[in-house]
Amino acid sequence: MKETYRGKIIKGIAGFYYVHVEEKGLFECKAKGLFRKEKIKPLVGDNVFISITDESLFTGNIEDIDARKNEIIRPACANIDMAVLVMAASRPAPKFTLLDRIMIFFEYHEIPVVLCFNKCDEITEEDMVHIRTRYERSGAKILFVSAMEGTGLDELKETLRDKTSILTGPSGAGKSSLINRLCPDAGLEVGDISRIGRGRHTTRHSEIFKSGESTFIMDTPGFTSLDVPDIDELKLRYYFNEFKEHENKCRFDGCVHIHEPGCAVKEALENGLIDRERYESYISIFEDLKTRRK
Repeated sequence: MKETYRGKIIKGIAGFYYVHVEEKGLFECKAKGLFRKEKIKPLVGDNVFISITDESLFTGNIEDIDARKNEIIRPACANIDMAVLVMAASRPAPKFTLLDRIMIFFEYHEIPVVLCFNKCDEITEEDMVHIRTRYERSGAKILFVSAMEGTGLDELKETLRDKTSILTGPSGAGKSSLINRLCPDAGLEVGDISRIGRGRHTTRHSEIFKSGESTFIMDTPGFTSLDVPDIDELKLRYYFNEFKEHENKCRFDGCVHIHEPGCAVKEALENGLIDRERYESYISIFEDLKTRRK
């Protein structure tokens, strides 16, 4: 019987998969033809079993893939414990509506979300209060960090401990700079900000880095836009955590909290219990989903 070793795919490029095997090293592997026949594509983050074809050259074949805890298509990856949404607090200015859409994307996949605002050394205390007020009832943990100065990194490391986490967000947010801080051996290229205030893409593919004994961090390509999953707009309200405690107090069952009279969510909004910018973001996404369905 062929001897196999359990490992994790940390990178996939041009049909080759790089598998980290504990206490043995990193192996360049090909996937068996069986996977292509069954239309199964190995993903970064997959836990796999490999056979070694040449131990001196660190080459092997992927023989089997463990059952996945979860998987997402963009970026293509699997077995994510937590999504850390990295947004620049300054340069470029944060796009909160984009952040709201990313949050829905990961909550749709039932992946817990952490909001990580980088470059906090460039904003005021008032700016931080504004951000915290917007998201304090969203259900997501909020972190303020500075990859440049090292501020908040201890709390971020503790949040990441013993998990496989994906760091994602728009270009220019500083994901690569944060990973270089958290994983000194990563050596990721760091981009600057263009003249029109957009980040330049420096990450070309998803790749996992080891940050501790059982801590893995995935870097992903940045993006400037993201469509929310194709969900029914009538169910969108379930993705806004701040609505939950008011849901059953509305006059009508199935209230979507927009035009209905006797809406407890709108009442909470007027009483300052729901952030107005988050509510307006909800309306914008609701209308987008409604238009897409039509």
